[in-house]
Amino acid sequence: MIVAVLKRALSLARWLVTLEIGIWRSLFLWMTRRVPGQGPGVQAFPYSRDVAPLLGAFIFVSSLELPVVHLLLPWETVRLVALILSVWGLLWMVGLLASMKVFPHLLDDSGLRIRYGTTADIRIPLEAVVDVTSRRRSVPTSRHVQVDHTDDGTILNVAVLKQTKIDVKLHRPTTIELPNGTEAEITELRFYVDDPHAFVASARERLAARLPDEQPASSR
Repeated sequence: MIVAVLKRALSLARWLVTLEIGIWRSLFLWMTRRVPGQGPGVQAFPYSRDVAPLLGAFIFVSSLELPVVHLLLPWETVRLVALILSVWGLLWMVGLLASMKVFPHLLDDSGLRIRYGTTADIRIPLEAVVDVTSRRRSVPTSRHVQVDHTDDGTILNVAVLKQTKIDVKLHRPTTIELPNGTEAEITELRFYVDDPHAFVASARERLAARLPDEQPASSR
C-alpha cells in the first residue's frame, strides 16, 4: 500500500512539474507569437473563446490584489512573500490562457490533432475517420479529458466548460495515447471548438479529397 501511495505521489509530482513547465513555455510562445505544429496546409481551430472571459476576470482581480496586499500587510518580509506569490499566480493564469491560445486544434491531410493547452494532445489519423458532425453535448464532470464506455463503444471527450461541439466517428476501434500516459481504444472522439461549422466543413473537405468515392454525411 505504501508503494502504491508513493507511486501516485510521484506521478502527481511529475504531472505538476510538467504542467508548470508547460505554462511558462506557453507564455513564452504567446509573447513570441508562435503556434507549435502550425505550418503549410495545417488549419488551426481555437477553443478558448468562452473560457477566455473567465480567465480574464481572474487575471484582473489578481492584478488588483497586488497593491492591496502591499498596503494591508504591515510586515516587510510577509509583504515580499505575498508579492512574489501574487505575481507568480498572476503570471500563471496568463500562461494558462496563453496555453489555450498557442495550442489550438489542428487539422491537415494526415489527421486531427485535438489539444487542451499543454495537458492534452490527441492525434487521430484521417484514415480512421468515417464522419465528422456538429452537435453540442454536455459532459458529466469538469475534467477536460474523459473516457466514457457505452454500449456502442468507447468515447473520448475533450471538453471545455463541460461541453463538446464536435463528434468524430471512427471506422473501427482506434488506440490513442491519453494525457496520463496510458492508452485507450476508442470508437468516437468528441471535443469543443469555437466554430464547429467551419471545422466540420474543413474536415469533410479533406475526407472527400482523401476518399473521393466515399462522401461523408451532410452537415447537421
